Amino acid sequence: MKKILFLALSLTASLSAYAQEAVVAPEAVPYAYGMHLDVAKVIHITPTADVCGPTPVQMTYRDLHGEIHILEYNVIGSGCTN
Repeated sequence: MKKILFLALSLTASLSAYAQEAVVAPEAVPYAYGMHLDVAKVIHITPTADVCGPTPVQMTYRDLHGEIHILEYNVIGSGCTN
């Protein structure tokens, strides 16, 4: 009897894992001057390209409500020399 109960619980637990919604990554939002940013924690910043001039980078962050956002902005590349 315990084996049948264990099997039923195992089957139910494995099926519930498939019933969860897939997590969709948010799209990058381009930065605009004066934009309000609610950054609680920076998760990741993409590396700067090895070019001399403006290049886009993306910052993934979590806001105070726990939602994840991706912000895209321009920086000067690391390929410039004096």
